[in-house]
Amino acid sequence: MPATTKELDLLSINTLRFLSIDAIQKANSGHPGMPMGCAPIAYSLYSHIMNHNPENPAWLNRDRFILSAGHGSALLYSALHLCGYDISLDQLKNFRQWGSITPGHPEFGRTKGVETTTGPLGQGFANAVGMALAEAHLAERFNKKDITLLDHFIYGICSDGDLMEGISHEAASIAGHLKLGKLIFFYDDNGISIDGSTKLAFSEDIAMRFASYSWHVQNLDDVNDIDRLLECVKNAKADYRPSLIITKSHIGYGSPNKHDSADSHGSPLGEEEVKLTKKNLGWDENKTFYVPDEVGALFAKIKPLGIKKENEWNKLFDEYKVKYPEDAALFTKIISGDLGEEWKTKLPVFEDEGKGVATRQASSKVLNAISAYLPALIGGSADLNPSTNTYLKEFKSISAELYSGRNIHYGIREHAMGSIINGMAYYGGTIPYGATFLVFADYMRPVFRLASISHLNSIFVFTHDSIGLGEDGPTHQPIEHIASLRAIPGLVVIRPADANETSYAWQAAIENKKNPTVLVFTRQGIPVLDQKKFPSAKNLLKGAYIIKDSSDKPDVILMASGSEVSITLAASVELGKENIKVRVVSFPSWELFEAQSEEYKNSVLPQDVKARVSIEAGVKQGWEKYTGSYGKSVSMETFGASAPAKVLMEKFGFTAANIASTAKSVLSNLK
Repeated sequence: MPATTKELDLLSINTLRFLSIDAIQKANSGHPGMPMGCAPIAYSLYSHIMNHNPENPAWLNRDRFILSAGHGSALLYSALHLCGYDISLDQLKNFRQWGSITPGHPEFGRTKGVETTTGPLGQGFANAVGMALAEAHLAERFNKKDITLLDHFIYGICSDGDLMEGISHEAASIAGHLKLGKLIFFYDDNGISIDGSTKLAFSEDIAMRFASYSWHVQNLDDVNDIDRLLECVKNAKADYRPSLIITKSHIGYGSPNKHDSADSHGSPLGEEEVKLTKKNLGWDENKTFYVPDEVGALFAKIKPLGIKKENEWNKLFDEYKVKYPEDAALFTKIISGDLGEEWKTKLPVFEDEGKGVATRQASSKVLNAISAYLPALIGGSADLNPSTNTYLKEFKSISAELYSGRNIHYGIREHAMGSIINGMAYYGGTIPYGATFLVFADYMRPVFRLASISHLNSIFVFTHDSIGLGEDGPTHQPIEHIASLRAIPGLVVIRPADANETSYAWQAAIENKKNPTVLVFTRQGIPVLDQKKFPSAKNLLKGAYIIKDSSDKPDVILMASGSEVSITLAASVELGKENIKVRVVSFPSWELFEAQSEEYKNSVLPQDVKARVSIEAGVKQGWEKYTGSYGKSVSMETFGASAPAKVLMEKFGFTAANIASTAKSVLSNLK
């Protein structure tokens, strides 16, 4: 943008302030303090610093802005409105109301120009790290010495609360380790949290902390000093490290009675205080949602400039396509999400060789069979590659010296790993995954919720899925975890029964572009179900299917997931010896099953068969939907114990004999 006068700068900043507090006051709900204090940052980013195109918010080479302090959403919406994004003044007036595109916290996919779903503090910060990683990875793979295809920055605002959250420590640490120099955050250092002064609970030296993470750190002593702010950004862009600009601001700036007060954090100022604030800052106190003509004219220049910059980039890409046609074709393919079909032909088929195969080991074979045919596939584990078996053997690891690798070493940072995966999914051009033990899913729960809300294609891999992991004992044996994951709307949870179902579990996850997927694998070896004897494992894509049936209407339906399917098949043999007609259903995914037609679901679980038993080495919670009023569950309702897997399975009732006995008790009760 062309240089502006100090007066126009201030007028524009105050326009952002008052659009924000007017929206909050009209809604009688929201957080006015942060927008009032941080308006100079938003103004500088959107009018002077960032390359962006309101006409096409998805332009690939745009700079991204992440509002990690998502409670300040009114400021983001006001900036987007002024820039010409598809947010009308009426939508600002409809802030936090039913059906609006201006919800209380930013939601990716609902509002054009919003890059991430934020609100739970620290998540946006870690998402930005994932975005910066995706940018670095794709830039190194596709940029040439004479054509720089990807060259942009990830900007963000984080709050005291963001930096108190543990996830920010994890994410900042790995960002510094990887020298993600395209990442620039403003830290809104206003010294106030909901309880009052941050001194009540927060006294660390942030500058020293981030310097120790190998970040470039600067101090901006007054957020209203636009010249110094621009200088800080210039310095940050010139450095090879991620940057933190510690910005002194004043929450509730300009409010006579709520300046630097916790009272302005999470509640509207009140009509009288809004008027006093406007008067104090030289604004017409009787005008609401007012945009001065000079400000409108200033921001009207942003869209044409954004269109111009995108057109210049498009011409650059046209040149790239001529000079580097193969790379251009691949780039277009992975950015568009075009996976092709060849990779599916490479899914391994496992033979029944009479010995067990852990599904984590089968997963490794699947990943390494398809990775060369899925160039967007990228991931790793939280320091557990030898256990989760998620390393891509044909490819190198990502490091500060090699961003083009496809294996990510997240370190023991499960929470940050999950949010970084989400950040890469937001960015696009990748199929990101990350792995750890299922019991550590507890460290990642906010990640799953936000991935589901945002409809991201994140893939979360969890191994050591039950008491079957054995001697590590109850601290590492997940009991309630699968049920808690299934409780999250939109999250697809898949627990395959054997190696062949594992192949199709990966297919389901990779093809699931609109929702996150959880893949749950065993530590212990389990039988490979002979594909010549049993129905095709491809039926996993339906979520549940009949894997063994009786010749006539079944007396009882046994349904199981994961390692318990083979035990359940053995139980059906025992029941058959007593002339009990049994149907066995492999049930790897409730969510995939529920997506099927009612006709199909009724064909698998006919309503007139009341005798049903579910078998899963976790809590039975939720299985009642399928077992019905008369059924029972073979499940874990206590924590496990330390012992070999076979002993644990026997002691806790996951045996053919106990499953058969439970089925007979259900049949007996129905008589």
